[in-house]
Amino acid sequence: MQLISVNPRTAPPTGGGYVNALLVDGATRLLFISGQIPQTADGHVPAGIDEQCRLVWSNVTAALAEAEMGVTNLVKVTTFLSNRSYSTANTAVRTQVLGGHQPALAVIVTAIFDPAWLLEIEAIAAA
Repeated sequence: MQLISVNPRTAPPTGGGYVNALLVDGATRLLFISGQIPQTADGHVPAGIDEQCRLVWSNVTAALAEAEMGVTNLVKVTTFLSNRSYSTANTAVRTQVLGGHQPALAVIVTAIFDPAWLLEIEAIAAA
């Protein structure tokens, strides 16, 4: 499988570790990761945005690992934030988790199902 960044010259440049589009060539498996929440298996929800971001990404990477994939298999990530002020922390944690990998990305500010959850992340991976 090959991931090819697509950044048209006529589109605005990207920032924050993502590409305008990502072409997946030669994939034989797709993994659709449902919205992952900042909650542990025993129901604990951390209070702060940094801890919640790390926990959500831990849940995403656990789903990837279970499917024998890693973060470099991510082709699309959608993050839902409950408040725009969380974008800096979200970007910092995402950049740390993904390293140099740049998937297609969307960040949406919206109400989230449980008011204790400050964010939720869904993703698509290919291998």
